[in-house]
Amino acid sequence: MSVITDLASRAGSAAQSLWEVSGQLIQPSLRLGVTGLARSGKTVFTTALVHHLTRGTNLPAFRASAEGRIRRAHLAHQPDDAVPRFPYEEHMAALTESRRWPQSTNRISELRVDVEYERKSGWRTGPASLALDIVDYPGEWLLDLALLDAGYAEWSRQTIEASRKRDRVGAAGPWHETLKTLDAAASDEMLALRASEAFKDYLTALRAGSEAVATTPPGRFLMPGDLAGSPALTFAPLDLPRGQPIAPGSFAALMERRFEAYKTHVVRPFFRDHFQRIDRQIVLVDVLAAIDAGPVALAELEEALDQVLMAFRIGRNTLLSRLFSPRADRVLFAATKADHIHHTDHDRLDAILRLLVNRASRRTEAAGARVGTVALASVRATRETTIREGRETLRAVAGVPEAGERVGDEIFDGETEAAIFPGELPETPEAVFQGAIPPGSFRFPRFRPPKLPVDAAGRMAKMPHIRLDRALEFLLGDRFA
Repeated sequence: MSVITDLASRAGSAAQSLWEVSGQLIQPSLRLGVTGLARSGKTVFTTALVHHLTRGTNLPAFRASAEGRIRRAHLAHQPDDAVPRFPYEEHMAALTESRRWPQSTNRISELRVDVEYERKSGWRTGPASLALDIVDYPGEWLLDLALLDAGYAEWSRQTIEASRKRDRVGAAGPWHETLKTLDAAASDEMLALRASEAFKDYLTALRAGSEAVATTPPGRFLMPGDLAGSPALTFAPLDLPRGQPIAPGSFAALMERRFEAYKTHVVRPFFRDHFQRIDRQIVLVDVLAAIDAGPVALAELEEALDQVLMAFRIGRNTLLSRLFSPRADRVLFAATKADHIHHTDHDRLDAILRLLVNRASRRTEAAGARVGTVALASVRATRETTIREGRETLRAVAGVPEAGERVGDEIFDGETEAAIFPGELPETPEAVFQGAIPPGSFRFPRFRPPKLPVDAAGRMAKMPHIRLDRALEFLLGDRFA
């Protein structure tokens, strides 16, 4: 980006921030970012959050709710005309009527909830309101922000070196064969398409393998949306000689130009228009899947989460920072699917997550922001029970596995409840990094959403959850004081 373009961008961002700060005097608002890597439960979290706020659920760990100070919460008009609305009603119908999980997040969406509440006693008392803007976006887009400071040659070298690691080389084999056939001095559109497709196949193989919990950018390659087939998404790394300049008019120059176009037309607009405006952030993490995949997957997840926190502009917000460098002042990491294990393992799951983000958390807290962790289930799909195995009584969970799910030799029909002993987490979180749990030893079938009873008046019961109220208190509690 040129100096002039950079200054213009900063000026535009500052003007937007000034408009938003002045708007706070009329209608206080808070932008909550919801993200996570693939299959971490972003859509379910956002749906459950809105459900409990608008239904007036008593949430014990969310103090404003527990104290009866939330008077009313309702859906409001979409605040940003250019951003798709989060389809809350559609997702609620999927969860409660069809008893199926909503489709995964593959684009950015937004929803506003206006919350009317009573301030606590003190110098500020009486009724107040807060416009809660929930911004739901794929975590893979977040990792793309690392590309902004990278050049094409550097990115190519790092990506290819990573693909030659022992745990990745199998997935990268077909792509490596294609790399050998590419002529960096040529310039051909069909060659660009072939290089790009081979690279995308490699990314798809990574997502499907043991590293599904992590990701390699560009994030839009596997969820292109309306950019599918565009030149900005038709590039790939090349095995370039170190230190050798890229010749003008060559195939490498074409790939470099499209890499820069991706940053200009995809990554920077996301950063400018959405990401840097976020006040609070929750990052959902499927830690259980990483544990079950083994130490290599855990190491990949740790690296990905470190990149996530490095992407944030983090610290305490002042008037000047809101104008020129808005910051997220609270970030919560949440280990999802806590309902897949017994409650006696919930604290152990939280401890493993804390260890995963420990390095990045220290850096973040030094900047003045708060980082928290929690083990939760946005929608609880199981209940706890016990099963007998020989003379031993095992702590188990019971629910309805989806049709086709398998545990051992048993395949489920999607209608029958099953009690399953998932396994136990070790007492010390360090043990999982040392291979204490053999890969594939956990039993984690995908359970269907719970069947909610209906009372005599035809009102459906509220969705059960685990620690969703704790997440809300960390993210929003101070704004309802």
